[in-house]
Amino acid sequence: METSLLQNNGIEALPQFLTSLAIGLLIGLERERNPSAKAGLRTFALVAVFGTLSALLSDKLDSPWILLAGLLAVAGMIVAAYFNRPIEKNDPGTTTVIALLLCYGLGAMVWYELAKLAVMLAIGITALLYFKPELRGISQRLTRRDLVAVLQFSVLTFIILPILPNQNFGPYDAFNPHQAWLMVVLISGLSLAGYAALHIVGSRYGAPLLGFFGGLVSSTATTMIYARHGKSDPTMEKLATLVIVIASLVVLIRLLAVSAVVAYGALPALAPVLLGGLLCGLLVVAYLWRKTGATQELYIPETANPAELHTALGFGLLYVIVLLGAAWMADIAGSQGLYAVALVSGLTDVDAITLSSLRLFNLGQLNEQQTITAIALAFVANLAFKLGMVVFIGGRQLAKWVAIGFAAMSIGVLAGLFAL
Repeated sequence: METSLLQNNGIEALPQFLTSLAIGLLIGLERERNPSAKAGLRTFALVAVFGTLSALLSDKLDSPWILLAGLLAVAGMIVAAYFNRPIEKNDPGTTTVIALLLCYGLGAMVWYELAKLAVMLAIGITALLYFKPELRGISQRLTRRDLVAVLQFSVLTFIILPILPNQNFGPYDAFNPHQAWLMVVLISGLSLAGYAALHIVGSRYGAPLLGFFGGLVSSTATTMIYARHGKSDPTMEKLATLVIVIASLVVLIRLLAVSAVVAYGALPALAPVLLGGLLCGLLVVAYLWRKTGATQELYIPETANPAELHTALGFGLLYVIVLLGAAWMADIAGSQGLYAVALVSGLTDVDAITLSSLRLFNLGQLNEQQTITAIALAFVANLAFKLGMVVFIGGRQLAKWVAIGFAAMSIGVLAGLFAL
């Protein structure tokens, strides 16, 4: 009887209103810090609660116009506030206007049982408002080349990918145009993230971040650039070694991330192998970091835009060739044929054979052991190729230090593989 009475009084809606109040206070707290904003802590809190109230009345009275009228009222109120008392520097205050409207909408979402999403969006909106100076600085540092990279990645993802048929073709039903291009988008996206971060961070934070972001874009290109850099300036030898080793360590992280997305079922067996190499490599990095001591400035590696169409097409073609080659060799020559393909293709690109092996694993054409072994061999072959590059470009002294890091990673990967 008491519970029924409470429900009739509408007290069960109190948690929704409290959530809306918290959302409004969160966003309003950030706006309160801005002296030019016409709405602050209290206004945002009241608008969020008003959004929930409007949604409640709209729901109970079965009239969506109430919710729309509330939105128009909030918009009219804040626009009128800026119109009657314009702020300095001719700032129209559009950020506060749209933030208030979003706050109203988030309050309405809470009533419609979307509280978790509303809270997540509120946190994201507050962060977006708070980091205005940093975002402005990033936008000002972007060059035309950077904007072209973003546009090209958008073309790869939102124009080309949706129109490709999601159907298996060719021998062994291994070639799927949609899946193949999805792999291109995945690798291009990871590389583009590193490319953007590399140019935003620059050389201010030293070797670890340069190696990390350089490895995300291209560990091979980073190795080539810093091998030349280490040879031209002997005092930078150990720092260049540090960047090169870290860039190759990032390859292991990339492979873990890609495997988790493409073939999660292979991850429990693959993770110990890759983490073994990562752990051994990190020990060498820690040793090199102690040996370097000085914090000389390093050059930012000049890497190609990973989202350029010809780059994407080249990787897509390589992926398909390796995919079909691996399936064919595994069919006619068993594991030995697959491993030969892994060793050859891994010399220049680990991603292609990794994605191909995971694709065949998903199709049931490779077992877990074959898949993990192919990826491990490709990674070790890639290290061998990059070490040869360091010997040829950077000289034997630099190669000696790099070889220590590469050997540690190889031992960790192979030890994990044999443990299987």
